[in-house]
Amino acid sequence: MNIILLGPPGAGKGTQAGRLVEDRGMIQLSTGDMLRAARTSGTEMGNKVAAIMDAGELVTDEIVIGLIEEKLEGEQGGGFIFDGFPRTLAQADALGALLERHGQGLDAVIELRVNDEILIDRIVNRAEQARAAGQPVRADDNAESLKIRLMEYYKKTSPLIGYYHAKGDLKSVDGLGEIDAVGAAIADILG
Repeated sequence: MNIILLGPPGAGKGTQAGRLVEDRGMIQLSTGDMLRAARTSGTEMGNKVAAIMDAGELVTDEIVIGLIEEKLEGEQGGGFIFDGFPRTLAQADALGALLERHGQGLDAVIELRVNDEILIDRIVNRAEQARAAGQPVRADDNAESLKIRLMEYYKKTSPLIGYYHAKGDLKSVDGLGEIDAVGAAIADILG
């Protein structure tokens, strides 16, 4: 089973992906994690990634697709969760073509719907609680940074909601529910 989790920053994609990994043996393909791992791998692709990142440039879609393809050719587990990819319509087309080349497809695209104001309050409160408990806080877990990240999401990634809806792949769940309730809604979609 291959799925995409869509939603703005802080919607709970990482939390729900972690649950699916644990409960269903799925493999989470987080592009950020893959790029960091590739950078230190010493492989030909890893050396390319390291050179680009060291130069302060953005890694191309072609390289990210190459990293995903390497993963698709390896252990399949209970399927893949695409986390942080695709982010644009061009990336969605490239992912679709890649999956097709490997005789695979998407079983579901799950949108975690949220209310932006509630989401911002939730992230700011989470950061304040972590700070009070002496735990590390992400530098971008504040209202100003989150508003910028949300704007970037709406400009580039939210068009994927219409794209996957038109393909009949999109299912939506309330991303602001309790973690267990959101997990149960996702489980109902996946069967």
